Amino acid sequence: MSTKAIQGKLWSIQPQYWSRNFEPYFLPLYRKALQELELSADDDVLDAGCGAGMFSSLAIKTGARVIGVDAAPALLDIARKRNPTNTFLEEDLESLPFGDNSFDVVAGFNSFQYAGSFENALAEAKRTLRPGGKLLIAIWDKPEMSDATNVLKAISSLVPPPPPGTPGPFALSEDGKVESILKNLGLHLESRNTVACQFIYPNLSEAVRSFMGTGPAANALNHASKPVVEDTIAAAMEPYHAVDNFYFQLNQFLLFIARK
Repeated sequence: MSTKAIQGKLWSIQPQYWSRNFEPYFLPLYRKALQELELSADDDVLDAGCGAGMFSSLAIKTGARVIGVDAAPALLDIARKRNPTNTFLEEDLESLPFGDNSFDVVAGFNSFQYAGSFENALAEAKRTLRPGGKLLIAIWDKPEMSDATNVLKAISSLVPPPPPGTPGPFALSEDGKVESILKNLGLHLESRNTVACQFIYPNLSEAVRSFMGTGPAANALNHASKPVVEDTIAAAMEPYHAVDNFYFQLNQFLLFIARK
């Protein structure tokens, strides 16, 4: 089974949990991206791995012409409902259905690290960019920089160890990895920013639903019952209990912008 098919199935298990309970915490990352990109009505934008389409929605508000692609049909359904006049396609990041030099901006938020080969996915992104176009890559920072890492580790303890090189949240987070790939592709790195995102949950149930909407949790459901996965997440969230019913995490992301 292809990486696209695997990831598309995993991220379609609990799409409403992702769109309501996890994706909104990326809003600081999306806002910083929009500040850096300065989109206008003159820009053609590809949201590569658009998920439920929250960034696409924000980019559309700038007047830019936006197309989204993703491997998860259930997330695409939400993106289409949010943006009924825009195009959202079920596609593979390693084989984009667009001609050369089609876009002014290709943006990937926590998507390229889930491609079977992120080098191939980034090469495809470059191919579809116009000369002078911008490639945006947003990923988790190194595991130790985010509280969510401990929850994701707890979830991963429920599944057999993956082989080396398996796609995952931190597959591109190693110092210098993105920079090296960009250099090999002949792309000029213009900026690298860190963005902190606060995950504030009003109660433990919201926190559990948030992580149940992720691909790693969906994968864990192939090896453990739903109550076991939920209890594992709840236990891992205990260190992040703040006061009353509130749970708080601080997670850090990297935002790269390169030019073709």
